[in-house]
Amino acid sequence: MTNNEERPRERPNRLARQKSPYLLQHANNPVDWHPWDEEAFAEARRRDKPVFLSIGYSTCHWCHVMAHESFEDEEVASLLNSQFICIKVDREERPDIDGIYMTVCQLLTGHGGWPLTIIMTPDKRPFFAATYLPKKSGFGRVGMLELIPRISEIWMSERERIMEASEQITGSLRRLEGALKPGEPSPEILKETFEELQARFDRKFGGFGPAPKFPIPHQLLFLLRYWKRSGEKEALEMAERTLIAMRRGGLYDQLGFGFHRYSTDDRWLVPHFEKMLYDQALLALAYLEAFQASGKEIFGRTAKEIFTYVLRDMTSPEGGFYSALDADSEGEEGRFYLWSEKEVRTLLDREEADLFIAHFGIEGRGNFMDEASGGRRGLNILHLETTPGGERPENTGNGAGLQLETARKKLLSAREKRVPPLRDDKILTDWNGLMIAALARGAWIFADKGLLDAARSAAEFIDKRMHDPKGRLLHRYREGEAAIRATLDDYTFLIWGYIELYEAAFDARDLRAALRLQEEMDRRFRDDEKGGYYCTAGDGEDLLVRRKEIYDGAQPSGNAAALWNLIRLGRITGNPHRENRAMEISRAFSGNLREHPSGHSLFMVAFDALMAPSLEIVISGKKGSADTEAMLDTLRHLYLPGAVILFRPPG
Repeated sequence: MTNNEERPRERPNRLARQKSPYLLQHANNPVDWHPWDEEAFAEARRRDKPVFLSIGYSTCHWCHVMAHESFEDEEVASLLNSQFICIKVDREERPDIDGIYMTVCQLLTGHGGWPLTIIMTPDKRPFFAATYLPKKSGFGRVGMLELIPRISEIWMSERERIMEASEQITGSLRRLEGALKPGEPSPEILKETFEELQARFDRKFGGFGPAPKFPIPHQLLFLLRYWKRSGEKEALEMAERTLIAMRRGGLYDQLGFGFHRYSTDDRWLVPHFEKMLYDQALLALAYLEAFQASGKEIFGRTAKEIFTYVLRDMTSPEGGFYSALDADSEGEEGRFYLWSEKEVRTLLDREEADLFIAHFGIEGRGNFMDEASGGRRGLNILHLETTPGGERPENTGNGAGLQLETARKKLLSAREKRVPPLRDDKILTDWNGLMIAALARGAWIFADKGLLDAARSAAEFIDKRMHDPKGRLLHRYREGEAAIRATLDDYTFLIWGYIELYEAAFDARDLRAALRLQEEMDRRFRDDEKGGYYCTAGDGEDLLVRRKEIYDGAQPSGNAAALWNLIRLGRITGNPHRENRAMEISRAFSGNLREHPSGHSLFMVAFDALMAPSLEIVISGKKGSADTEAMLDTLRHLYLPGAVILFRPPG
């Protein structure tokens, strides 16, 4: 425990009035933090001081490390307070701010990540960027105690040089954001996307590229569709092998279900332990589509387990879904999820323990390496060791399988008595839209009313709580307060959710909601001159640039989701205007896509549908009747990724 934790400040800083769990984590820092607001920049101008901007999120391990080392340290805080106006931003609350300054960091350093550290002029023009910074210099990293005085000295003695640098950086940023390369898209780009993924595929462990490995579900969705379009078996094999490897590894929570953020190694064993809502949603969609495409039970079961986790641990009493679970507990990353052999043997009887230890790869010396010392402490990450093909014996119906399932429940019950990781309980419209989409797709495939009810409850929560008094969609809800104007992702992912709800239950209200949101999005975000959509509304805050995002990160881009939605809405409603809009988007970004096709995988998913012949399936009959249900049940078992399904009742 740090001194700051032992003796909280008597006068919390300005962050104490915020709703963000991340900002509230810093409310008792000795750093005189401001939230991002005009008051902070006005004070910077008045006092002629540069701005120290720190961006992170509540479940970020390295954000916690930097907080404990520097922001809770009186010596560092004194330097920061004397030399800067200090601003904290929750990247999940303000993805627009984070997106701009993360691009700056990548331009200046060649990489990005969180915590993100930016130093800029009072008019928001950056001149220094970094990610995590230690308190003291070492191992090739400059420390805060050395950096702050150096920048202060340059600010006072070489101001002209700083202003020139900030102008150049801002100019580069604006040129980058304005560098659209329109063209006429060709179906050949789908083959190029597959070949890029094929070249990077890890044939031994699945996934793409070396460690660290991120689960990027939209790449797997593309591969499944490419297999369906082309008959290329390797595309299906790449998707299946990756999905099975992730499910068997430590990336997956073998006791409580759900996926951690990414794997620090190439074999999916050692995760970065935070859990994000958007990962659960997108991975559930990938496992659902793999289940339909292959018929393999492991994929359907994994999707159901993800839903079990989300509905148990990530769902608010009001119906919305929480954002994330921290990587840390009891001051250690992953402590909540790790087991010693002794603990397992204490909690299980001998036969159960022997089976469980062999099956989940538990070692006496431990398989988890301590990050600080590099040594083993006898702690283990559970992962599947014994059964080929991704099967768990407990699901094969034999005695060993039942015994393992009993043991799993015992250890899960014991784990629930541990100190849990922090849960970030803010509710974000965009991530909830993705979860609604996944649950609705699961409800359709499994004919599961419980999943449909959960998706419907979240949609109703957003409809009732996530709008301002004038009916405008908002981004964040927490403790009774909805705030922050919605971004493009909020609109596109929520529209996606409504489309999936419509195809799961054929309730016209969902289709009307999707169309209403699409019209509002077109008014507020569309670039009528060059095509595509901006990340922020035309009447939003005046930031350095108004960005258009097409590159997929951990989440797909808003423009890719917009393309996907417009194709589906156009075909569901029979309105060619919407498909024409979709074609405009694909033309607007065509040149950019060719530079790195696999980095735009959801765009390719949508483009595949745009290039394919239209497939509309109309079910005409009485809801609930035997013949109607028989037709619907047949469709549930088919993998028809480009199809839209409509229901037309009598009359």
